[in-house]
Amino acid sequence: MSASCFADVLSELIELTSGERSALDQLEERQRHVRRGAVLQRENEAGGELFILRKGVMMSYVLLDDGSRQILRFHFPGDMLGVSSAIYREATETLAALSDCVVCPFDRAVLSRIMVEHPRLAAMILVYSQIERVALTDRLAALGRTSAKARVAALLLELRNRLRATDKCIANVFPLGLTQEEIGDATGLTAVHVNRMLRQLEEDGLIAREAGKVSLLDERALARAANYVNRYEGLDLDWLPRATG
Repeated sequence: MSASCFADVLSELIELTSGERSALDQLEERQRHVRRGAVLQRENEAGGELFILRKGVMMSYVLLDDGSRQILRFHFPGDMLGVSSAIYREATETLAALSDCVVCPFDRAVLSRIMVEHPRLAAMILVYSQIERVALTDRLAALGRTSAKARVAALLLELRNRLRATDKCIANVFPLGLTQEEIGDATGLTAVHVNRMLRQLEEDGLIAREAGKVSLLDERALARAANYVNRYEGLDLDWLPRATG
């Protein structure tokens, strides 16, 4: 792993120059440890800091009027967190740790300076944000238009693909790392319904579960059942500004 986890993520999309990597290193100069279950940022509280997740898994969520929780995204090493804090006075979502985590906080002024000095990195942050937006749009469409089984199947594929981005050794077997309640809060289902859908996916021969791990037995059929699209593939970045150093 390089000095910058975020640089590792972006370098999967484009080849970064040494100057761009050095600039991104500034975002991860400070580190903060966050224990499992702790809240890093709370919805509607004053924000201002952004973060790079360096280690562990986090989630972003909002609380609804009835007290229920809607998980928006799961976050993995190399993700930039709290981006909305760059444009709003108050946080628009809560960030909480699903495991022991290490985050790197940085100020908006640092991000602003990098954008001025490295326009291509500014464009890549836009690209990164749009990938996240489209993935979130997929989740929204799934909540309103797909079956419970399809939602759970899509989430399993998304988790595997995100984990594989940070651990190339992961193939079709991966640690789930989520409770059924957390899966339910991400898919709009109860924990009981999630359990039923996981068992149905097993009975269909699409997945297997053992010792906290999930095996994807028929990935193509699972993707068809989920109507899943990997939004980290099929990108067209030919329009990006040229590297300047």
